[in-house]
Amino acid sequence: MILRFADLLEKHNDEIAALETWDNGKPYEQAAKVEVPLMIRLMRYHAGSNLKPVTLELGGKSPVIVCEDANVDEAVELAHFALFFNQWQCCAACSRTFVHESIYDEFVEKAKTRALRRTIGNPFKAGIEQGPQIDSDQFEKILRYIRSGVENAGTLETGGERFGNEGFFIKPTVFSNVQDGMLIAQDEIFGPVQSILKFKDLDEVIRRANAASYGLAAGVFTQNLDTTNTLTRALRVGTVWVNCFDVFDAAIPFGGYTMSGHGREKGPIYATGCFMSVFVYVQKIVIQFYDRGTPTPWRWVE
Repeated sequence: MILRFADLLEKHNDEIAALETWDNGKPYEQAAKVEVPLMIRLMRYHAGSNLKPVTLELGGKSPVIVCEDANVDEAVELAHFALFFNQWQCCAACSRTFVHESIYDEFVEKAKTRALRRTIGNPFKAGIEQGPQIDSDQFEKILRYIRSGVENAGTLETGGERFGNEGFFIKPTVFSNVQDGMLIAQDEIFGPVQSILKFKDLDEVIRRANAASYGLAAGVFTQNLDTTNTLTRALRVGTVWVNCFDVFDAAIPFGGYTMSGHGREKGPIYATGCFMSVFVYVQKIVIQFYDRGTPTPWRWVE
């Protein structure tokens, strides 16, 4: 029966993708070329066995930590992607962006510029990055969160209001000077609202990042291997991405802690019985070594 259902989904791929776009505003091409075909492949794969293990994955309020030695331009782009991807309706969306105080102002300005470049409009048109909210309830809910950020002394850098005169479109919104106690730093908004928080040192940011009710994922941007090791071991989340985000592999389990659910999906985790591990993806770390035998003793290794 599951295989038959997969065949029907494949036959009506375009119609289902259109319904998905109408339902939540995500770009049609993303639904038609990526998500519906992926769902069909997964159904056919899982149709080959029975008695599935049960896990519970409930989303989160994932942090991105941008350290003082990070590539700022790369971190800005990936932090933007980490929140706004998939119409910001992503379980691992990173809506808390912690930035070291030494690069904070630069990061905020560039994050604002990136948000202003985001294309909004009819999600059935090619090139559109952001469609409307699903309905008036969600539209008003997001605007209430934005108003609470302003009322609690957050600095609204850009956005924060309706886009256009028709439909439930909201401009990409960036807040700076966000404090941990604000609702926009605590609740999973499911909207285009990026909160940028300032930190001084690793001990502080670890404590603050772990203070949320959720523990699904985190992103770290640094070129220091010691910093990487410290953060990936200290963050109470199921997955940590280093210098990347939303990189997945079918062989690597995925899941969270606390209010983000229990258990792990994918990978060999069911065979090992290990349900509370942290998995780390590292995109690139540049390490400086000293070589006495060369005219230029310092060399960089990726």
